[in-house]
Amino acid sequence: MKNILITGCSTGIGLQTAITLKEKGFKVYATARKKTDVQKLRNLGLISYKLDITKPKNITKVLEKILQEDGKLNAVFNNAGYGQPGAVEDISTNVLKEQFETNLFGLHEMTIQTMKIFRKQGFGKLIQHSSVLGIISLKFRGAYNASKYAIEGLTDTLRQELINSNISVSLINTGPVTSKFRENALKKFNKNITIEGSYFEAIYKNEVKKRLESTDDTKTLFNLPASSVANVVLKIMNSEKPKPRYYVTKATYILGFAKRVLSTNLLDRLLNRV
Repeated sequence: MKNILITGCSTGIGLQTAITLKEKGFKVYATARKKTDVQKLRNLGLISYKLDITKPKNITKVLEKILQEDGKLNAVFNNAGYGQPGAVEDISTNVLKEQFETNLFGLHEMTIQTMKIFRKQGFGKLIQHSSVLGIISLKFRGAYNASKYAIEGLTDTLRQELINSNISVSLINTGPVTSKFRENALKKFNKNITIEGSYFEAIYKNEVKKRLESTDDTKTLFNLPASSVANVVLKIMNSEKPKPRYYVTKATYILGFAKRVLSTNLLDRLLNRV
C-alpha cells in the first residue's frame, strides 16, 4: 500500500485530501499542530501525528515513525501554511519572518528531510502547495505573495536537480477554494497590523476586513470546494509521471495566462481591481 504524509490537516484542503486519499486506498499520515486536531483526525479513522513544521526535530520524529511502521515513504504533500494580510509598508520584518517560518522555512525543512529518504530509497513524490499568488501578486497580500513566490523558486530549482531520477516534484497553484483560510488570515490581520494611523486605514476598515470577515466562499468568483485540490493530489498519486505543475480553479488559469501575455503595467492595472 502506498503511503503519504500530509501537513496542515486540521481543516480545509489538508483535511479533505487526507479523507479522499484514505477512501481511495492510500495509507494517509494526516498531521496537525494541535492535539485537539490530531484527536479529531484519529476519530475520523486517520493515522494522525502532532506536527509543527517549524520544528525540525518534530519533523524528524514523525518521519522516523513512518519509516519504522512502513519502511518507506511514497509521497509528501506540503500543505501547511497561512496568509498574513496587510500592506507591505505595514508589515514588520518580524511578522514577515513569521510568515516565512511556516510557509517557506517549514516547508523547506520538510522537503530536505524528505529528500534524504527519497534519495536513499530511490523514489518518491513531493507535492508543494503553492498558490495563484505564487504566479501573480495581489495588493495587501505582500507577505503571503512573497512566501509563495519563494516556494516557486525553490521548487523550480529542485525539479531541475531531480532530472533523471525517479523522484518527482509537483507544484499545485490553487486559486479560491473553500477553507478556513480567510478566518485564519483575519486573526493574523487583527494581531499584527495596526490599522489606526495607517495610510490604508479607510481601505482596511471598509474593504479588507469586510472581505476577511466574509464566511460565504460561494460568493467568491471561481471558488471551488476543497475536493478540487484533493482530486489533484489523488491524480498525482496515481500517475507514473506527475506533471510539474497543476492549476486549480479558473482564476489560476486566467491570471496565469494574463501574467504571460500582458505587460507589467497592464497586469498591475488588472490586478489592482481584484
